[in-house]
Order: sequence, then C-alpha cells, then structure tokens
Amino acid sequence: MEESKKYNRLIIILSVAIPLVVAALFGVKLDIELPVFLPPIYAGTNAVTTVVLILALWAIKVKNIELHKKLMTLAIAFSVFFLVLYVLHHMTSDSTAYQGQGILRYIYFIILISHILLSIVVIPFVLITYVKALTKDFEKHKKIAKITFPLWLYVTISGVVVYFMISPYY
Repeated sequence: MEESKKYNRLIIILSVAIPLVVAALFGVKLDIELPVFLPPIYAGTNAVTTVVLILALWAIKVKNIELHKKLMTLAIAFSVFFLVLYVLHHMTSDSTAYQGQGILRYIYFIILISHILLSIVVIPFVLITYVKALTKDFEKHKKIAKITFPLWLYVTISGVVVYFMISPYY
C-alpha cells in the first residue's frame, strides 16, 4: 500500500500536465511539411490499441497474467504514440472543420466532445490501474480496471469513429 502512495504525486502531475501540454502545443505551429499524412496513422494506432485492450481482457480472463501485463504495457505505449502523432499533426496542419449536415453533424459532435472529455478523464484511471498492478495491489487493480477498461475502450473506438466521420473533409 505504501509503495503505491509514492506514485500518487506522479499520477496527479501527469493527469494535469498531459492535457495542459497538449492544449498548449495546439497553439504552436511548426512551419514544416511532414512526409506523411498523420490522421490515418494515428487513427490506425487507436484501432490497434482497441484490439490490444480486447486481447488484454481476454488474456486476463484466461488467467494469462504475463500476456495481460505485456498487452497492457503495449496499449499504454500505443496511446502515448497516438498522442505524439496527434499533437504533431495539429502543430503542423490547420484544423479540419466537419462539414456534415443534419443529424450526422449532431452525432459527430456528441462523439467528438465525449471522446475529448473522456480522453482526459481516462488518464488518471489508466495510471492508477497500472500502478495498482505494478505494486501488486490486485484487488484495487481489478476494482478500478472495471471502470478504466470501458472508458479507455470507448476513447479508442470513438477516436476511430471521429476519424472516419471527418476524413472526407481533409
């Protein structure tokens, strides 16, 4: 129990710093042209993260703890990679406006806003869940994972949906 407390400050710092740094970097424009178009790459990264999360759930259900641990670490790595690509895209490109009309416009913005808000909310959940596993506090790990998993899964899936909905307007 004491061991996980030493991580609390880091979890708080990262949970606040990541959204603030991302927001600040959106205001920075780099005058460079990237050799690749990043949105399908970071959407693909989100899709792969979705698959990895589902495989990690399966791994723990069949009690393959080592595979579960590796897959969850991989899911975190993919999420960090996604975030780096996403920020880089927005630092090097103008934002694309959604041009759909009617009910699709409302659906798009509902998904987009919930995706953005939950992507911020999920950060401390992921970090706490991971730390509970690292510190072998498996009862609390399981308890919080029941909240973390569906949030994180929604964020990864909704990110892909948002990409497909806006992609005709790039």
